[in-house]
Parts: sequence; structure tokens; C-alpha cells
Amino acid sequence: MIQRQECSSSSFHLSCVPLAVGHGTEGVAIMLNVGEYRILLDCGLEDIKPLVVEQSLPPHWVFCTHAHHDHARGLWSLHEVYPHLPIYSSEVTKKLLPLNWLKDDGSMVEPFCDAIPWRSPLSLEDNLTVELYPAGHLPGAAAVLFRYTHGNREYKIFYTGDFCLSNLQLAEGLSLDNMRGLAPDVLITEGTYGTARHPHRRQQEKHLMTKIREAIASNINVILPVPTFGLGQELLKLLRSHHQFTGANIDIWVDGNVAIACDLYLELIDYFPANVQNFAKHQPLFWDEKVKPRMRRLTPENNRQKLGEKTSIILTDDLSKIKEYCQNKDYKWLILIPEHSKINKSNTFNKLINKLNPEQIIVENYLLAEHSDGRNTTQLIHNLRPQHIIFVHGAPNYLADLTALEELQNRYQLHCPEVNIKVDLPIGEQFIQPKITPQQNYEGELNETGAYITITLPEQLNKDPRWQDFADTGLIEARWQGEELVLRGLSQRELLQQNSSIRRQLKAESCHNCIHYDEDSCHNENSPLNGFEVPEDGFCPAFEDSYN
Repeated sequence: MIQRQECSSSSFHLSCVPLAVGHGTEGVAIMLNVGEYRILLDCGLEDIKPLVVEQSLPPHWVFCTHAHHDHARGLWSLHEVYPHLPIYSSEVTKKLLPLNWLKDDGSMVEPFCDAIPWRSPLSLEDNLTVELYPAGHLPGAAAVLFRYTHGNREYKIFYTGDFCLSNLQLAEGLSLDNMRGLAPDVLITEGTYGTARHPHRRQQEKHLMTKIREAIASNINVILPVPTFGLGQELLKLLRSHHQFTGANIDIWVDGNVAIACDLYLELIDYFPANVQNFAKHQPLFWDEKVKPRMRRLTPENNRQKLGEKTSIILTDDLSKIKEYCQNKDYKWLILIPEHSKINKSNTFNKLINKLNPEQIIVENYLLAEHSDGRNTTQLIHNLRPQHIIFVHGAPNYLADLTALEELQNRYQLHCPEVNIKVDLPIGEQFIQPKITPQQNYEGELNETGAYITITLPEQLNKDPRWQDFADTGLIEARWQGEELVLRGLSQRELLQQNSSIRRQLKAESCHNCIHYDEDSCHNENSPLNGFEVPEDGFCPAFEDSYN
């Protein structure tokens, strides 16, 4: 039985308690207190204990913005404990959610959410309504607007969940036209990418397709590790419809539970953008043996051992299978990892890659953003014009970068909450300047010395936790982004990829790249290392570039 804790009608209280804020591997779960009501926004908790301890009152309602694991994984356990607790989502999210609890035989739990139609206000109580807006990011992803009436005043709380303004392959972006003038009192939003700026979505797609196409043209097979649903289906639609692959004599194999999710997506065609529905009328969205590129399930019957004999692309959510795909040493493989992916920091994946032959395996990153970058996040904020902004879902440093933006500090009350720390949200006509740590800018010097350019920066930079990853190898990559020069630290894994394009561009002066390096030894008579066994990353003044 869900208990209600009534409050005095003469007072109004608005606050939230984050049970998980999406830092690192944790999910998102926020308890919103609106007057006398408790509303749980998402439930990405691995352990729902904070919601079921005796001294904790359960929420009156739960709203799930979308079906991704980090927003939904605790919902089934919560439903089992409180089977009568109302859990709401969009229609598509209701259908996708069971993918989070797949059984060994591939079967799913029965849907247990109540679906709310888009842009149709639902009255939860006489003084509280809720309305869902399409948020982009994933089919069915929703932004949630609550309207609470107290006395003669209406209060509005808007929670974006994960959102994206750009149109994806299978989901239209969040529409700013529907947002303008909304003016919520509180905005709870994500800051996954912090203040980073990304190229346009279509440019990202073009760059990735070119990378894959060049690999295929060089007889290099491609492996794309992906989550069970979301990015994998986006990539499959992109590979099937992009002009660089139209009619290409290529096999696209789908392995693991990604195939089960594809089957479920086929039941949702009517909910997809009009261009996708039109595409599906002329050829299958998935599973096609006739139209090239062909798309097939990868099963034991298809003989994984023969993969590579014909250049192919594999999508899988089972990292343990990668070694099986690559066991034939006669074929080369390019493994493409999405930036900001947890795979990059997975010990299991890194150990697996380290056991494979580096001359056979190339590992590179690609960008196909599923969230809005910093520019679009601030654009949404300025269109909404809230009084309070609560940033969640992102590395603490990235969220701190957002709250340090002067353009936000001067207009809004900003919050970056910690887990289980209550955030009071007083609503008033007068703006109260929040106490925010100022953004840290670093001034340096630039010197041109002959063939080199030297940039000198203060040592305070290395106090930031991000510095360790940035300076891991001591080598950086620079690129222009508009009028700004962006620097990126190169990881050890990138440098160890002997055939990667980055390594060729760097032409690092190491023994491995020297023309006199053979069979782990130096064969340069002019080198003090001549005749000795030397490491790949060794160096001597007699270096001669093998790429010339």
C-alpha cells in the first residue's frame, strides 16, 4: 500500500533528492517532491534499496523517460516490490523496456508500464498534470512536463531525460518550436557532453560511413560493438540507406541480443519518422537476403569460424565473441568503438584486445553523438528560460563546465547535485545569484621555432582529474573547429595500433616506425643500438622514417 504524506495547503515546497545522477557507470534516478506529492523520475538504480527501506516512503508515481539501461534497469525490481505503483512512459518505451530483462532463451517480461500519448496532458490529481514531449535520442524517449497548481499560482517542472535536438536515423530530434515560451520554474536536464561542440550529425554519419567504406575497400572486416538497442539499430539503418553502401556487395551480420531488439523494432515501424516508414515500404528495414548490402543474423549455423572469407560488417553486444570472429589470422579486422562509450574503459574489452594480434586487429574510435552537445544544451535552456536548472547525467567535470558558463550563471540558478543530497528549489520573482565555482581558464604562450610550434601552459592544468587521460602518452592530436584549435590527448591503445591512420599521420620517431627495425632488433650500423633487441617505442638519433 502506497502511503501519502499530506502537507499543509497554506505552504508549498519544491525540492528533489537525487538517488543517482548519472556519474560514470551509475544511472539516473531523481525523487522530485512537488507539494504533497513524490514523483520518481527514471530508475537507473542497480540496487533499489534506497526506495524500499522502511523509513523511505515510496513515490506516488514513476515516470520513465526512455528504455536505456541507465534510466530503467531498476524498474522491474521496483514493480515486483510495489506491483500497484503507477509507472508511466511513452508507448514505444513501454514496448522497448523489456529488452533490459531478457532471459537466457531470449524471452522477455510482460510490459508493465502505462503508456501516455504525446502532447496529451494527463491529470494525476486535481492540481497536478503531466505531459510528454518527444525528446529525440532514442525511439520513444520523452521529456516530461509537470504542472502543479497551488493557490493562484501554477508551477512548472520540465525534465528532459536524455535528449537530442538533431534528427537521428530512427528518431526525430526534440523540437524547440514546441518549447518556446514554456518558461518552467525548474528544468532538470542532462549534460553528458558538457560544453563540447560536435560537427553536425550528418557530418558525423558521413565520416563514419567513409571510414567503414575505406576499410572494406582494403579487405578489412569491420566489427561494431554496440548496446542491445539504440545505437546498433541506428547504424544498421544508416548502413542500409547511406549512398556509400547502396548496392554494395557486403554482408552485414547481426549477433547477440541486438537481433532480438531488431525484431522488436520491426513491430514499431508505425512510430518511426515518415521517411523510415517510407523506406520500409520499399525494402526491409532489417533482415534482407536480396537487396545489397545484405543483412543477416549471425548464428552458429552460419559458421562464425568462416567470418572474414568475404569482407563483412558485424554488429554485436557480446564482447566475448570478438575473439571468435577474429580467430582466422589470414584476415584483418577494424573494431570501431563509439566515443564516450563505456567500452573504452572496460577492463574486459581491453584485456581481450591485448590478447589479439596487433598486426591483425585495429581499434579506432568514432563519433556518432546520441545526446546534444554543449551548444545545443545552452540553446534549449535559453529557449525555455527556467529559473532553476539541475544538471545530471554526465561526468562531474563536464557538468561543472556547464555550471561555470557565464552566460548561464548570469541568468539562472544552477545546481549540480550529489547523490542523496536534497536540493531545495525556492521559487520567487527575484533572481537569486547562485554560488558557483568560476570557470577555470588557463593562459599560455605560443612560440614558432622553425619547423615546430610550441604551446606552453601553466602547471595548474594537471590538477584536473582529466589531465591523467589527456597526458597519458605525452602525444596530442590537433584539429581546427571553426576558428578554434582543439587539442586531444592520444591514448596508448591508439599508438599501439600499428596500421592505424593516426599512427601514420604522427610518424612517431620510435623504433617501430624506423626503416632499420626488424625482428625486434635494430639493424642500423650508424645507431648505438645496432644489433640489440629494442622495444617498439624505443628511440635513437639515427631514426629514419619507414613511411618515407
